Amino acid sequence: MYHLHREQFLQGDLESIWKFFSSPHNLEKITPKEMSFVVKTKLADEPIYVNLEIDYIVRPLLGIPLKWKTVITHVDPLTSFVDFQKKGPYKFWEHTHTFTATDGGVWMTDHVKYELPFGILGKIAHALFVKRKLQNIFNYRYRILEDKFNQKSTQL
Repeated sequence: MYHLHREQFLQGDLESIWKFFSSPHNLEKITPKEMSFVVKTKLADEPIYVNLEIDYIVRPLLGIPLKWKTVITHVDPLTSFVDFQKKGPYKFWEHTHTFTATDGGVWMTDHVKYELPFGILGKIAHALFVKRKLQNIFNYRYRILEDKFNQKSTQL
């Protein structure tokens, strides 16, 4: 099992930041364009809930489209939620999103536990490119979120 852990301070109120992250359609905004990430499930503008299933198409490698289905397995409003891969490219994928209000903003934490299929071939793929690809995706997210939440005007 592999782990990816990221933390980021975001300026803003907890309610607005929660609303942004708990909307599956915002994933398209924070995923690198070359992955052609598209949410296929038609979703109303309502809060996420346990057992919500979301279908995506993603092209992580060589432009080959992959179907991905996640299910929301846990929601603690304004605090955390967990998406779990029900069907997709990983043998196991569980992404926990945690939000903690502090003075002036929110600490947002991503913790991903994942495992690749194909035994030793999966381990080789992880070492050669999957680990780096995931790190690049979360680095991209970090930059986009910095621009969205942490860019304050210095002009008077």
